[in-house]
Amino acid sequence: MIAELPKEEILRQREFAAMVRELLAVRTQGASAFVQTFGCQGNEADSERLRGMLELCGFARAETMETADLILFNTCAVREHAQDRVFGNVGAVKSLKERNRKIHIGVCGCMAQQKHVAEKFRQNYPFVDLVFGTHALHRLPELLYQLYTAQKRVFALDETAAIAEDIPLRRSSDFRAWLPIMYGCNNFCSYCVVPLVRGSERSRSPARVLAEAKELVAAGYKEITLLGQNVNSYRAADAAGETVDFPKLLRAIDDIEGDFWLRFMTSHPKDCSEDLLQVMARGKHIAMHLHLPAQSGDDGILKRMNRVYTSGEYLRVANRAKELMPALSVTSDIIVGFPGESYDNFKNTLRLAEQVRYTSLFTFIYSPREGTRAAALPDPVPHAEKVKWLQELTALQERVSAEQCDAMRNRTLRVLCEDDGKKMRWSGRTQGNQIVEFDGAAQIGHFCVVKITNVIKSRFYGEMI
Repeated sequence: MIAELPKEEILRQREFAAMVRELLAVRTQGASAFVQTFGCQGNEADSERLRGMLELCGFARAETMETADLILFNTCAVREHAQDRVFGNVGAVKSLKERNRKIHIGVCGCMAQQKHVAEKFRQNYPFVDLVFGTHALHRLPELLYQLYTAQKRVFALDETAAIAEDIPLRRSSDFRAWLPIMYGCNNFCSYCVVPLVRGSERSRSPARVLAEAKELVAAGYKEITLLGQNVNSYRAADAAGETVDFPKLLRAIDDIEGDFWLRFMTSHPKDCSEDLLQVMARGKHIAMHLHLPAQSGDDGILKRMNRVYTSGEYLRVANRAKELMPALSVTSDIIVGFPGESYDNFKNTLRLAEQVRYTSLFTFIYSPREGTRAAALPDPVPHAEKVKWLQELTALQERVSAEQCDAMRNRTLRVLCEDDGKKMRWSGRTQGNQIVEFDGAAQIGHFCVVKITNVIKSRFYGEMI
């Protein structure tokens, strides 16, 4: 079990926060901060902690970058497109700094944890004042104090395996909560940079996770999502020294009394056990949605990806899940055009998608990541050809999704209302994570029952009952 950071370190950061508050107090109009988040739900959860620490330091929350005294970009490094977006967005705020030299700009998260990226910010983005990686997130108050007192740029690329607990946070929603249960990854898929920027797997203590879940339910949160780079490999010892794996933890949270949905992501197929599926099938609160990334349907490509399962093994897990839970919504990630992939290899992915019949797919053309094994593999297929493959997969999934959604006409579904929607309609999501627009007297953050009256391009429309 990975140790937590010493309480003394957390208290030290609170002392730095108090000193930053004193520095900001001399400003007649105070100071405000804006956090821009890129990437996954794990980054969203990190941003909630960043905002909590900023609030502890005395910053108000700015609604726009233009009104902020501190702009912080929490970044993603999983794909080249996401990384390019960050560079573009950071470059765009240069003009703000030129108009107001008192503005400070920071970059943190997965991109910043990579030494070559941090060096790029150092050399090519001199207007960026603060750069820190995923392992230094809890040190934000200390880094800000250094920035404001030393009046020079601050870079922090810590390497630590400890888990930082008791960090203040400011949740972005009053009814939906992210609940990280573990950090890092031990899988080392050949295309993935996550182990390099998030470190090895570290699981939070069961008592910590369960206590936070109980607090969220007591506070009225209607949807709780358990987060981890490989969430179903969670494993930690309880107070008695007994091992708690993910199914046992999930069952304990599901036993909490209340009216809420319980979700989790992201799952690795190798850890999607029979025990886990049984816990899901018997659950009172567990949403009927399983995100199970396949990445490819070809055994040779899966081996090169280091996914440690075959397409047949994956299909057996997906079929068993649907056997136990006929109403289950299964979604997945697919990488198109992995180095060395031929069209014949890709056709096996099409075959898998047809067999599983996903509710929806998140599809991406392969993007090389520096430091990964796949980045050194020969990749002779032209990008234009990969685009054609992606279009073929997208067309297949659109057909399957349309067939599945069309079968939902005149069904009644429980929906969590999220927004007042467009054109005077409400908007929400089903247990299967499908979007519904509907009419009726709904209330944001509450459950309601909706009859599906129409389906257009895999989007549900209905009336509240």
